[in-house]
Amino acid sequence: MSTENYLKGRGAQQNTTNKFSEFSYETRDDFLEFCRIEGEDSDNNKTQYIPIFPKTIVNKVTSPDVGMMYSMNPYQGCEHGCIYCYARNAHEFWGYSAGLDFERKILLKKDAPELLEKKLRSKNWKATTIVLSGNTDCYQPAEKKFKITRECLKVFLKYRHPVGIITKNALILRDLDILKELAKDNLIAVNVSVTSLSEETRRILEPRTTTITKRLETIRVLSDNNVPVNAMLAPIIPGINSHEIINLAKAVSENGASSFAFTVVRLNGAIGQIFTDWIKKTLPDRAEKVLHQIQECHGGTLNDSRFGIRSRGEGKIATQIHDLVRIARHTYFKDKSLPKLNMELFEQYRNGQMKLF
Repeated sequence: MSTENYLKGRGAQQNTTNKFSEFSYETRDDFLEFCRIEGEDSDNNKTQYIPIFPKTIVNKVTSPDVGMMYSMNPYQGCEHGCIYCYARNAHEFWGYSAGLDFERKILLKKDAPELLEKKLRSKNWKATTIVLSGNTDCYQPAEKKFKITRECLKVFLKYRHPVGIITKNALILRDLDILKELAKDNLIAVNVSVTSLSEETRRILEPRTTTITKRLETIRVLSDNNVPVNAMLAPIIPGINSHEIINLAKAVSENGASSFAFTVVRLNGAIGQIFTDWIKKTLPDRAEKVLHQIQECHGGTLNDSRFGIRSRGEGKIATQIHDLVRIARHTYFKDKSLPKLNMELFEQYRNGQMKLF
């Protein structure tokens, strides 16, 4: 890895221009020289937590590729700093960059539990799985301090409403007490992201996430407590983790995962620039090879927005990935499946307590 001007503990190494803004951000050489002379840091690399106050919290998901109908995000931006994260582009809607701002300016929705309860109590709402989170990780480091996700889980339990969780943080085990109660009525499914079995790969791809050992332990503890787990082996990045598919499937299966899913990486919007800058600084010896292989999966471009294809890829390399996935499923998940969640209890608890018969 080239360490010159490299921001440790971050994924993105720059702030890309926000396409919605008339202004652009540039760190000029004369400013850097001034900081050097004055003995000051040009960038303190600290995380900011910024409260915001949305009017609603549950979002309808219209994409046919995602596999969920509704999601909610207690946080916008994510300190995990995963370099490939598709959610980076969403930060531009808030007036920030998809690069470093996404990792360092974390927007907090402290009213999320109240907004969720209001939604569940609305007359027209019918029980449908709501996923925490469709965009950024609901158990990112901010959750340890603010506990917004935990309070939302209490609302789901109160109303016996089905909920899904997507995370790559072992912090979820802090809430095992609530998860176990939800699992008793088949109201919870957890998706744990495991991108690599190499700690070095994990560290550069996802700098502020929990270790691979801790993630596999998280799958095991959840499964041992009858909380069903789907492993997200995503994204698969040619030349970085594509050779690990079989071993990844074996590891998550042995630790109790009921199923696994995957996507082929795509670098849409500003992520293409952010990823390209990152890989040339982090893995310069194979940067061009990796970028070319990603392009081969998406018709010669890093960005692919076609529904049904964008997350699967096409071409020879994508076909090889799909073949490995089929072998992995046949070998390690042949008789496994994730149970469907219970939609029947919610009507009985809609008013906050079970109806008396």
